[in-house]
Amino acid sequence: MTSIREINSDQINEETLAEYIPRITSQFDAIQDSIISIIQSVKERGDNAIVHFTEKFDNVALNSKEIQVTKEEISEAYDRTDADLIKAIQHAKANLIKFHKAQMREEWSIEIEKGVFAGQIYRPLDKLGIYIPGGRAIYPSTVLMIAAPAYVAGIKDIIMCSPPQNDKKIAPAILVAANEFQIEKIYKVGGAQAIAAMAYGTETIPKVQKVIGPGSIWVTAAKQQLSNIIAIDSPAGPSEILIIGDESTNPNYVIVDFLSQIEHDPDNIGIIVTYSEHLITQIKDSIEKFVVNSERRDIIEKSLTNNSLIIKAKNIDDCIRISNLIAPEHLEILTKEPKKLVKKVINAGAIFLGPYSPVPLGDYCAGTNHVLPTGGSAKTFSGLNLYDFLKTIEVLKCEKEGLENLSSTAIKLAEFEGLINHKRSIEERLKDKN
Repeated sequence: MTSIREINSDQINEETLAEYIPRITSQFDAIQDSIISIIQSVKERGDNAIVHFTEKFDNVALNSKEIQVTKEEISEAYDRTDADLIKAIQHAKANLIKFHKAQMREEWSIEIEKGVFAGQIYRPLDKLGIYIPGGRAIYPSTVLMIAAPAYVAGIKDIIMCSPPQNDKKIAPAILVAANEFQIEKIYKVGGAQAIAAMAYGTETIPKVQKVIGPGSIWVTAAKQQLSNIIAIDSPAGPSEILIIGDESTNPNYVIVDFLSQIEHDPDNIGIIVTYSEHLITQIKDSIEKFVVNSERRDIIEKSLTNNSLIIKAKNIDDCIRISNLIAPEHLEILTKEPKKLVKKVINAGAIFLGPYSPVPLGDYCAGTNHVLPTGGSAKTFSGLNLYDFLKTIEVLKCEKEGLENLSSTAIKLAEFEGLINHKRSIEERLKDKN
């Protein structure tokens, strides 16, 4: 019989959070030495290390000439991919481009005070590395989520790494999704070795400035280890969903949305928060019939047993308090008037409002990005967006009048800090009679 642990809201607070929600914040210690060894080997041996680790970890024997995906393999991928799936990829691509284009701000400048103009301009990164996992499942949607904002930002040089399958090829759907954004530099390498290759470069794989993309604990550990060499995105952990409901909430919607997120992985986390005893009873009475008919029943049952929770709140404000405390990756608000609660939400990776906005739409094709902060990092990190791919450059232009207006303030501060040449750089210009 399927069951979910239930607690009262007064049992959960900042101190007890880890007891009830077993997030994986750090498992790196046990593998740190191995990660360092892999990174050093790739740095020193290049392609030879890639070939070695691909055979060791993926059981695929490549030679160095087979590391890069050929144009023929990309073309063949379209033939091997269902036509309706290609259309779905293209539809999702269009919506993602539209959403991320809307994030773009025009270059701007304002007059700070008379004769002093300050603003910002935006420039794309030169070289980006995308990592796409290939373990339990194949995720072309993740390619789309990363490639779309990179494309909108205007990055010209994008490479992608993903582990090969047993046939020595990358999954066709992943290649199709990449090709839709004209990504042609694609390499058959996964794990920590892929991150090291993009950080240092090898004979075949170019060095990049930033690596973005989810992966295993090995991938995440390698990214953190190399974060002083390359820029990285926020740490990725098990996926999470928190659903807030009330008396009006359809319990079937709660259950299917809940299961849709924990079916990925047994470490994924599902939380239901409500003050409605009736809703809790309905969920408990109905969930079994959904679980027994699930293709991923084993994964779901492990997550339900180990990582899932129903929290009985006092009222709707208590529901929001708990959600902000947990800072979930995905927050669904399935209450009668969900929009009214948005202003009270301060911590969440993404918010899904009302009965017809399930997380899977955001996962795939609504336009919003599904690369989101996990493990409580939504308290400090944002979901992947256009500005992860752009550099913001500040621009200052002062006229003579502006220089004169600011000079006494700047000189006073320079004198206090003992930086005499700072002072002189201003005073020299004040001598100008033009």
